[in-house]
Amino acid sequence: MSGERAIDWSAVRRVHLIGVCGTGMGSFAGMLKAAGYQVTGSDENVYPPMSTQLERWGIEAFSGYRAENLLRARPDAVVVGNVVRAVNPEATAMREMGLPHVSFPQALGELFLAPRHGVVVVGTHGKTTASALMGFLLFQAGRDPSFLVGGVTRDFDGNFRLGGGPHFVVEGDEYDTAYFDKGPKFLHYRPRTAVFTSCEMDHADIYRDEAHYRSAFERFVRLLPPDGYLAACSTWESVAALARQAACAVETYSVERPADWEARELALGPDGARFVLTRGGRPLGKVRLAVGGAHNVENALGVAAAATHLGLSFPEIAAGFEKFRGVKRRQEVRGTEGGVTVVDDFAHHPTAVSRTLAAIRGSFPGSRLLACFEPRSNTSRRSLHQREYAASFGDAARVYLLRPAPSDRVPEAERLDVDRLAREIGAGGPPAEACATVEGMVESVRAEARPGDVVVAMSNGAFGGIFEKLLAALRRG
Repeated sequence: MSGERAIDWSAVRRVHLIGVCGTGMGSFAGMLKAAGYQVTGSDENVYPPMSTQLERWGIEAFSGYRAENLLRARPDAVVVGNVVRAVNPEATAMREMGLPHVSFPQALGELFLAPRHGVVVVGTHGKTTASALMGFLLFQAGRDPSFLVGGVTRDFDGNFRLGGGPHFVVEGDEYDTAYFDKGPKFLHYRPRTAVFTSCEMDHADIYRDEAHYRSAFERFVRLLPPDGYLAACSTWESVAALARQAACAVETYSVERPADWEARELALGPDGARFVLTRGGRPLGKVRLAVGGAHNVENALGVAAAATHLGLSFPEIAAGFEKFRGVKRRQEVRGTEGGVTVVDDFAHHPTAVSRTLAAIRGSFPGSRLLACFEPRSNTSRRSLHQREYAASFGDAARVYLLRPAPSDRVPEAERLDVDRLAREIGAGGPPAEACATVEGMVESVRAEARPGDVVVAMSNGAFGGIFEKLLAALRRG
């Protein structure tokens, strides 16, 4: 669903983005600028790192939402971010002025995906890494792809690229689109090739239950045309069941179950993962994936399957795997002080927490893991996964949980009980404590840490600057 009238993009020269400082919106602004549009934007707070990026791209960003921003920008079309509500003063003025407007996913679909071969990666977990890897393989193989992913890729130091090749790789988000379009973003992405990584309940603020959540992916699978292609992770029964509804060719992949694509002779270590890439029981050859963890090997299997469908050879895939450096905030080493390594990871769902800790244990064999966790997302702050979190920290030697500040986003009766969680983790696994502040958590870690330890801090936000604070505290000793 778009704004008051359909947009004739051939007549558009000036585009304004309301909510421009979000990761996706800011990157889309940069992509529009690279495509030759005059771009402006606005946001409630304009601050680094996105403000720095926008300035570097020559995009003016207004701080605060107000009608005057539209008068100054004089846009031919407005792109509205999903953080913007109908009562937003700038959105209200936009409607009163009769300005054509669309959501960011619809604009992306119409402008950039429609003319190209859409390669869309969806799933609860792993889609950022998998889409970044797909874009990188195509780039390394000389296919000159375009891509837009939800994290900063280390290989390109950004999360988008506008290329001249036929493929556009995009991370397909199941979150809602805009105040005037409450459907999943990925329904706008026109997939021809897709990778479906996983499916388990998430985004409890917009999905009622597991069935409601799965229905979004069911709609996505049915978008694939008969001549399309789907790589489906059969580790998840939910994915396998949904994939059977696809009208196109489907291949399965898994590190745990028999599948069309498998990783045999898998060995995980400090230099990543080594395995024999196998299709239909036939070994294609040995590969090394530079990023560690069995979950990343599984992501790589799905990417290898889709890349093969797109015409890449085994040598091209193997070369890309070896060179891929991953995504920032995914097992990213932020520094080492006093012999203690500090690692940053985006994990916030209990499955992601468990897989991340297992991957870091494999990358740092023999090291003790001290796990710091901030329940920050709408789902992680709910009691929905209380039991699952209790079983997610088994690979840690000690666990530190941050008590979230009270928020009206989550009703009190539905909130995660962090103190209870600390007791539950400690009852069957490592000692755990609930911390009232980031500073208190840092002090507890500093008192416990010893040379050779690895501290991993997991959050889908900034975690109160914990990385700089940890490194400073460890430096002091």
